[in-house]
Amino acid sequence: MSATAPRYLTRFQCLTESCEDTCCAGLVVPVSQSRWRILQDAVAGGPDAERVQAFVLPDPGSGAGAEAAYIAKREDGHCTFLDARKLCSLHQKYGEAVLPDACAMFPRVPTRRAERLEVTGSFGCPEVVRLCLLAEDALEQVPVEPSLAGRPELARELGGDDAWSRHAHSVRAVALHLLERREFPFASRLFMLGELARRLGPFYFRGTEAFEEEGADALLAATLSDFESASSLTGLHQQLTSISLPGGPWAAICGTVLKSRLGSAGSARFHAWARGVLDSYGGANASPDEVWALHAERRARLDAALGPRVEQYFRHYAVNHWLRLPFTDAPSLMDYVFKLTLRAAVLRWTLSGHPTVAALCEARLDDAQDRLDAAAVECFQLSAKHLEQSPELHSLAHGLSGGAGVDALPRMLVLLNGL
Repeated sequence: MSATAPRYLTRFQCLTESCEDTCCAGLVVPVSQSRWRILQDAVAGGPDAERVQAFVLPDPGSGAGAEAAYIAKREDGHCTFLDARKLCSLHQKYGEAVLPDACAMFPRVPTRRAERLEVTGSFGCPEVVRLCLLAEDALEQVPVEPSLAGRPELARELGGDDAWSRHAHSVRAVALHLLERREFPFASRLFMLGELARRLGPFYFRGTEAFEEEGADALLAATLSDFESASSLTGLHQQLTSISLPGGPWAAICGTVLKSRLGSAGSARFHAWARGVLDSYGGANASPDEVWALHAERRARLDAALGPRVEQYFRHYAVNHWLRLPFTDAPSLMDYVFKLTLRAAVLRWTLSGHPTVAALCEARLDDAQDRLDAAAVECFQLSAKHLEQSPELHSLAHGLSGGAGVDALPRMLVLLNGL
């Protein structure tokens, strides 16, 4: 089987105890029946047998199969088997084979498309974020050994005979090409994706039966072709830039996402970062218009000094998002694009609100890019780990988009306003 990965993954090495975060916290780690048995056999008769029995617990909700058990967490949310150096005590003593699948594969995300294996990285890992955001060639697709995936046999298999799945490769290819059109601002590229979703929406969605009728394939091909036209894209860019909206609603939406997680996310690192962003904007009770004014001023200064660097962050983030998360998991392309735009808006808001970035906007520093890079890595990683998959964000996205129906693109303009 052939395998590809973005170049940044070929450079990845776990930082272990040097990492600013740990992947062994916050999430429930499922244990398959086969890995549970391997672990039990490895510790049998030894000093860890009692701990494994006490902290690897049967999962009555999953039944027999892939998630037969789960690993209990400590009160601080960390894995029970994490030692004082932030290393896995089981891995150190018994090797990689005893690890649950999620632990062995993270931060790699393997997907099988036909006979091709694609491996991407999760932004829940700070080192993946660093490698992906900061190198210009990070997302160049290169051939790799399937073993890069960790356990390639567990790769999720995509595909299907339905029209939604059958045409996904062509739609994704156009979307990725749009994101690389650097002659247009990033917000314009997202608007182009939104317009693509709007035009495809009436006939291309999960469960569509339109392709059973003659003409749907040709309509899809013609629509995708339009988004390869420079004149069409220039028209969409001009359409977006001709629209003027107040910024307060944008700031209010972004602040709502962050504040809604403060009561449910247990990470001290996340709380310190979120409080720093909110304080930078004048505190949790600052008015949206005041927050917008600060953001707009910082955005202008940042773009003037380091605009290409910021553009690279968001372009790499969005491309990696499309590579890692199949849009076919969403009910429609518009739903997928709308949520991506909301995530990007929150990221831009937190980056402008990061105390380091706020300070950079006030003074010229020789190491400004290094400081900006460090702030961006923190924003993108903590957002990925604590915000992007949260029920609060999904609920907000559904409400804002009106269910990602025909009116979603005009609503998306509010999110594009701050980008």
